[in-house]
Amino acid sequence: MVFELGHPTMVALDIDGTLHCAEDTNPLAHETISVAVRAAVRAVVLSGAHVVLCTGRLAPATRPFLRELNIIAGFAICSNGAVLIDATTGKVVEQALFDLRDPIAVLREQLPGAIFVSENPGVGVRATGFVDDADMHHGEVELVGIDELATMSTTRLAVHWPGHSGQALTEILTGVDLPGIRSLCYEDEPLADLTAAGVSKAAMLERLRIELGVAATETLAVGDGINDLEMLDWAAHGVAMGHAPASVLAAADQICPPGTEDGLATALSGWFR
Repeated sequence: MVFELGHPTMVALDIDGTLHCAEDTNPLAHETISVAVRAAVRAVVLSGAHVVLCTGRLAPATRPFLRELNIIAGFAICSNGAVLIDATTGKVVEQALFDLRDPIAVLREQLPGAIFVSENPGVGVRATGFVDDADMHHGEVELVGIDELATMSTTRLAVHWPGHSGQALTEILTGVDLPGIRSLCYEDEPLADLTAAGVSKAAMLERLRIELGVAATETLAVGDGINDLEMLDWAAHGVAMGHAPASVLAAADQICPPGTEDGLATALSGWFR
C-alpha cells in the first residue's frame, strides 16, 4: 500500500495479541510490550500520525497501555467500540449505552451458571461473580445480584459461561433474539461480549476519522482477533498478525509475523522508521 504522505496518518492498533502477547488475565500485561514494539509505536507517534488503540478492554484496563507507550494525545477506543476515551486525561468522552433488563432476562434462562460482568464506564465493572479476566484487575469491582444488575444500563456486558465450550455458547447466542443488541462470540473460550447494535471498533474509528479530518485512504489497522475483522476491512490497509485465526488472516491486506516475533514492529517498520 502506497500512502500519499509516505505513511498512514491514522493508525489503529489492537492491544491483546497485537501490542503484547501475555495472557489477557495478566494485570501487568502492559509491561510485557517488547522493546521493538515500543520503539515502533513511538516512531508512529513522532511522525505526527494519529495513533488510536482499539480494544475490547474497558477503559481502566486500557489506560496503562497509553501510559506505557507514552501516548498522551488523541483518543483510544475501548469496549469494542462502545467507549471512547481521551488519551490525555483517560476520561470517557463518548459511550453507547443499552439497558440490561431484557438481555439478562433471556440469557439467565438460556445460560444457567453464567457470570455477567457489566461495564461501569470509566470506573470498573459490576459483576454477578468473579472471573479471572483483565477487566477484574483494573478499576473498581462491585459484586451485585443478577436482579440488581438487570435494573442497570451498560456499554459492554461480558458473558462468561464456566464449564462450557465457546462453541456451545456461540450456538446458543446465535439462536436467541436480543433486539438492539450485538453479540460477539469467541469460539475458543466460553465468552461473549454484548454491546448496543451498530457498535464496533470500525464504526467508532470512522466517526473519529471524520472528526480528525483524515482521508479514508490514509488509514492503517493492525489486529489479530474476531473483534478486529470490521476494523481491518475499514482501513485502507489492514494487517493481520501471523497467529490470527484463519478468518482474520483472510480479511487482511497483509499478514505480518506473529506477536511472539514482534510482528507489529515488523509491520509498522514498512512506513515508520
